[in-house]
Formats: sequence, structure tokens, C-alpha cells
Amino acid sequence: MARHPTRGETTDGPKTPTVYDVADRAGVSIATVSRVLRTPDAVRETTRARVLDAVRDLGYVPSGNARALAGRKTGVIGLCFPGHDGLEEADRPAPGSAAAGGVRIVDDRRRGAGWQSPNLYFDEVLRGAEVEAWRRGFALMVAAGRGPARDVIVNDIAGRVDGLAVLARTVSDDLLVHVARRLPVVVLADAARTGTNPLAGLDQVSVDNAAGMAALVTHVVRGLGVRDVVYVAGPPDSPDDAERQRGLFAALDAVGLDRAAVPHVRGDFRRDTAEAAVTELLARRVPRALVCANDQSALGAMDALGRRGLSVPGDVYVTGFDGLDVGRFTQPPLTTVAQPMAELGRAAVRAVVARLADPAAAPLSARLPVEVLLRESCPPVDTSM
Repeated sequence: MARHPTRGETTDGPKTPTVYDVADRAGVSIATVSRVLRTPDAVRETTRARVLDAVRDLGYVPSGNARALAGRKTGVIGLCFPGHDGLEEADRPAPGSAAAGGVRIVDDRRRGAGWQSPNLYFDEVLRGAEVEAWRRGFALMVAAGRGPARDVIVNDIAGRVDGLAVLARTVSDDLLVHVARRLPVVVLADAARTGTNPLAGLDQVSVDNAAGMAALVTHVVRGLGVRDVVYVAGPPDSPDDAERQRGLFAALDAVGLDRAAVPHVRGDFRRDTAEAAVTELLARRVPRALVCANDQSALGAMDALGRRGLSVPGDVYVTGFDGLDVGRFTQPPLTTVAQPMAELGRAAVRAVVARLADPAAAPLSARLPVEVLLRESCPPVDTSM
């Protein structure tokens, strides 16, 4: 296949790979390359594999703006989150079901508390990133995707921005390393990666999950003297939950409580999932304390307890982690570990901007502090007696 000339090509140094280079390497047309990068399911698996191998080998970023990245000409920073849709298919209005005037009357009780959007944490991080990007003269492009679509979306947004902030485990490590060959990438909410880990060379911004959870659990088991504890865990692949479990275990070890004596149920950071898991737990036993991996899980736990007629904190102590504003207004208000979610977004944008200014600087690993907020759902120790 004939090689197409590349605009801006020079003879005295490496050039930016183009879609023509990818097509030449894979032995396909540029239209096929475009289909693979935008609608991969529409291309045969063998062809798709050849194209993606060429993309990785060449370090190609699929965008007409890619040549401008090195000069920071887009004025845009990308922010990538995992896709969540708070409106399930069963809740979508059926076509033609609206009453006259476009108004529907819905018995909202059937959705339950768990129907609430799971994006409260992401909303706070996004708010901070938006403010910091605006202050520094950048626009913010936000992308979210589910399943295989995530890689396509990240690949696409990488060609439209000057730098990229990505929530940990949103996409594969290999893809992040690939994108980082072309532009600054900052990983949010992940423990520091060192040694031979593929992300060790990327900038990282996280919070002190382990220390926060250790302090909270110490309050429960030592301060309040509770030994009957159940942990409502997050997703199994979540770096945040892994760190919080390390904090949990550190606190248990410090007071001499066997780790095996604290069972786990899986809440997956979602209110509805946690409510279902705790409801199943309560059918077998009622623990004295539920330590939840995040605030959404704690809210779901409180929903389940309320449905059983159990009081918080009278029958069961409940704690969360995040510091969402909604926790201040629950009944009772939620004891939690407040992480600086908005500051996490701002710090990620600052890291991208700093990397643009000095591409050769040493990798950044920023760890933000947290606060334990003792409220009525698991109150401070009563020292008046």
C-alpha cells in the first residue's frame, strides 16, 4: 500500500504518527482505522487486533488535534470517570405514556432509596476540577463510559485535550501508559504505584484512605468498646476500598481483635446494593456496628435498618466514608471520614498543568489528608459519666 505524506513531517527527528501510518502498518484503509477506534464491534476481530497493535506500536493518538498537543494549543483538560446511569431501563418512561400536557404521575415508592444517582462522589470531584481549570484558563472536557466503550472514549478524548485526569481503574493500566506516551496523564484516587508497576511513572493524586479508616475503626472498637462489627465493602477492584480495608485491619490488629471476627458484605459503593446486602445480613444476625466503605453504602445500610425497625445508633452504629453533604441531613446524621473530594479534582488539574509546564519533572505522588467527623450515627465517647 502506498504511503501517504504527512503534513509537518521533518527529516531531522521523530514525527507524530498519523492515521495513514497506522493504516500502512496494519494493511488497512484509513476508514477501517477510524471504525476500529470509534466503533470497534463493527470490525472483524482479526482486523481490529491488527489495527490496535499498530496504534500501540506507533503511539498514535486518534485525533486531528494530536499534532497540537505538544504546544498546548487546545486549552482543554480531560477528566474521565466510569460511566454510571442512575436511571435503569425499568424506570425509563415508555413512549407515549405521558399524560396530557407532558406530565406523568409516578408512584415513586417503587424505586426505593437505592434509585438515587450513584454519582455524588464524582460530582464533588468534578466541581473542584471545573473550578481549578477555569482559574488556570483551561476548559474541562468530561467523559464517562461503560465496559469496552471506556477504552474507545478515553482514546478519543486523549486526542482532544492537552492533558488527562483519569479515575483509577476507569480504564486499563496498559491504555493509560499508551496515552501517557503522547500527553500528561494524572491518576486519581489510587495508592502510589512504585517499582515495576506500569503506572509508577505517572502523576498520582489520592487521599489518605488507610489512616482515615484506621482512626474511625479505632473509635468504634476501642472508644466505644464494640467487638461485633461487619464491614460493608466496596467493589473488589477498587484501590480506595483496598486502602480502607488496610486501615480497618490495622485498627483491628492494634486492639487485638481477630480480623476473621469482622465479616464482610459487598456494598460496591452503591446505596441500593448496600441496602440489599445489609437486608440479607439482618435476616441472619444484627451486628452492633456497620462500618461502611463509603457514604452511599452507609445510607443504604441505614435504609435496611429502618425497614427492619432497628434504630441508629441505639441498636446499630453506622459509619461511612467520603463526607458527602447528604450525610449531615440524614436521621441521625452520619459519622464519616470526610475526604477533600473537590480538592482532589483541583489537585488533579494542578498536576496536569504542572506537567505541561515541565514534562521532565519527577513523577508527582500527592496524598491529601482526611477528617473523621463524629456524628449521631456513631457518636463520640460519652465522658460525662
